Amino acid sequence: MQRITFKTTLVAAAALACAAAVQAQEQVVKIGHSAPLSGPNTFAGRDNDNGVRLAIEDLNARKLQVGGKTLKFELVAEDDQCDAKTGVAVAQKFVDTGVRYVMGPYCSGVAIPASRVYDGGGVLLSTVGTNPKVTAGGYKNVFRIVASDTQIGANMAAYTAQELKAKKVGVIDDRTAFGQGVADEFAKDAQKNGLTVVGREFTTDKATDFMAILTSLKAKQPEVIFYGGYAPQAAPMVRQMKQLGITAKLLGGDTLCSPEMAKLAGDAVNDLVYCAYAGMLMDSDAGAKAFQEKFKKRFGQNPDVYSPFYYDQVMNLGEAMQKSGSTDPNKVATFLRQNSYKGVMGNYEYDDKGNRLKAPTVVNTFRAGKPAPLASF
Repeated sequence: MQRITFKTTLVAAAALACAAAVQAQEQVVKIGHSAPLSGPNTFAGRDNDNGVRLAIEDLNARKLQVGGKTLKFELVAEDDQCDAKTGVAVAQKFVDTGVRYVMGPYCSGVAIPASRVYDGGGVLLSTVGTNPKVTAGGYKNVFRIVASDTQIGANMAAYTAQELKAKKVGVIDDRTAFGQGVADEFAKDAQKNGLTVVGREFTTDKATDFMAILTSLKAKQPEVIFYGGYAPQAAPMVRQMKQLGITAKLLGGDTLCSPEMAKLAGDAVNDLVYCAYAGMLMDSDAGAKAFQEKFKKRFGQNPDVYSPFYYDQVMNLGEAMQKSGSTDPNKVATFLRQNSYKGVMGNYEYDDKGNRLKAPTVVNTFRAGKPAPLASF
């Protein structure tokens, strides 16, 4: 039995006082992350989560100060399942629990309705949702940290005409906000580039059998098929194209650039799948390459498509808080719009709607089951 003495009491009191003093000198800043942490797009949600997590660890190591207090960043992750209803519920939960900075959502179909809730709750939202409608709501604290469908679709149409020398294209989309949005932009710009859209087909983001729509397109002999959708559908689609003897290239946006494509589709992706993602050539940039090595050391795997952008924006937010002298989302948002930030994925500057200016894009194919960059825009 421990004997409680006056000295013991004094030591305990001193320890409590010390802990209280440390807490008084800290300010906790919660960074929310809304992502598909379950379901077919889990691979992307987990990767994005790692990008946020790594940035928070780096920010905490810097011990940034605002108003004489050291900022302590904490990650709060929620599974939005890439579902609009669930994503809106996640948004309300973040608002109700005092989270004022949120990364995500990953899916445009979640980001569009959730952005209204975030705006009403005074939250600064940084999303990779590429549909133009994400930033069309007039919400002052919404930022798109990558290129939009408008940029991606236009670049892929130009690449199809100029580099692939195609004349006839088919278009398929999965009817999601992202998939239909990027497919519409590609089809529009394809015509501007002198291409003929010989067929337009539709599917869903839950489908696995594409034989009927591919057979329909095959009869029209397109040299290129553009798919607006996600990797879990694009992978079986490219396998079925081979089964049907379709020689057309399969093109898509950033979601098809994921290494998950090769995991799901195997050798079928090699020199057949072409995609454009909002980013830069990582191996040709010293800073990006260093990040890739750091990420792999921390998580045991290379970053996927979006985690570098999530990392950059969280670091950008921390620096903006320090330089603006405030953790108020409105003041930080104003700072972001007025200043440039150099990150792993280039410079981050935003227009008055929150769109990233001059967002770089890279066209990739797959070789030996790995993404291989071909050109940058």
